[in-house]
Amino acid sequence: MINESFDYKMVIVTRKDLNLSKGKLSVQVAHAAVICALETKKHHKKWFTKWMREGAKKAVVKTESVNDFIELKRKSDDLNLATVIISDAGHTEIPTGTKTVLGVGPGPHNLVDQVTGNLSLL
Repeated sequence: MINESFDYKMVIVTRKDLNLSKGKLSVQVAHAAVICALETKKHHKKWFTKWMREGAKKAVVKTESVNDFIELKRKSDDLNLATVIISDAGHTEIPTGTKTVLGVGPGPHNLVDQVTGNLSLL
């Protein structure tokens, strides 16, 4: 029997209002994932280790606009989860400084869900 129960996860929040190519969006998600993983390893080594042992579960969800990032980041910070808002360098599709994605975790799924649990999968 396969155990599909994961105790730790990371969630990346994307914006519906940006019309990014699949490649551009993928790179933005990757930036957030790397930064959040490194921050968690630095500040919550036990969470990071358990997340990695479980297969490093990640999900990508969507929200309406950049305005939602501020409240989601505040909730994540309040729960002491790693969190980052990625701002684009502006070399390709969008202006410099455009906030593209928000990374949350990795952390205990019950904490991460308090931040992103009501958002739809991308």
